[in-house]
Amino acid sequence: MKEGEIYTFKIFRYDSFEPEKPPSFQTFKVRVVPGLTVLMVLLRIRDEIDGTLSFRSSCRSAVCGSCAMVINGKIDLACRTQVYKFEDRTIVLEPLPNMEIIKDLVVDMTPFWSAYEKVKPYLMRFSPSPEKEIPQSEEERKRIDQFVNCILCACCYGACPVVSRDPDYLGPHAFAKLERFFSDSRDERPPEELIHLDNVHGLWGCDTVLKCIEACPKDVRPTDSIVSLRKRLLKYRILGKR
Repeated sequence: MKEGEIYTFKIFRYDSFEPEKPPSFQTFKVRVVPGLTVLMVLLRIRDEIDGTLSFRSSCRSAVCGSCAMVINGKIDLACRTQVYKFEDRTIVLEPLPNMEIIKDLVVDMTPFWSAYEKVKPYLMRFSPSPEKEIPQSEEERKRIDQFVNCILCACCYGACPVVSRDPDYLGPHAFAKLERFFSDSRDERPPEELIHLDNVHGLWGCDTVLKCIEACPKDVRPTDSIVSLRKRLLKYRILGKR
């Protein structure tokens, strides 16, 4: 046990700059000791076996979200996934769905960030700036805790069946962040901000199949944000207020 066990890693390989080469899986045999994560093994493969292997990583602590990928059919963060939990000793790694592949496990996240930008994910204030910080009670803070936890890893975006069929759909991450600011006691954005989302590419596109909740590594519930935003929109449409 001290020497570790041999695991088989089947890793998706493709280079968009060499489209003539079809996608394939490359197999690596790696000796793994308890405590190693999938990301740590990927780093070892890249550094010691194949320097051409491409993937994203940064914090190694499930904070930045950059190492999201499909691990044995499940979307998760490579840095928090222990290799030893896979008893059959075979691990298949694939890039996140719903985005174009740049190289190997690296995908083009341009549509993900473009959708995020459209909801204006920042605090909006129209009142005069106070001399000190804007006070917020503990209860008010708790209302946004869930959505503040979102690390923008794109796991929900990759799991969303609506995104797979509608490239114009904003995606669950965007709505989670929008609800985070609408629910923030310090935010003063007007309800009119929801009008441009009153369509099938916005708030009414969600199938509510909860794939985004299942995929989130931080226990954020994007579907809850969509339901809340729909209620806000209907309230504004009917009563004309927030």
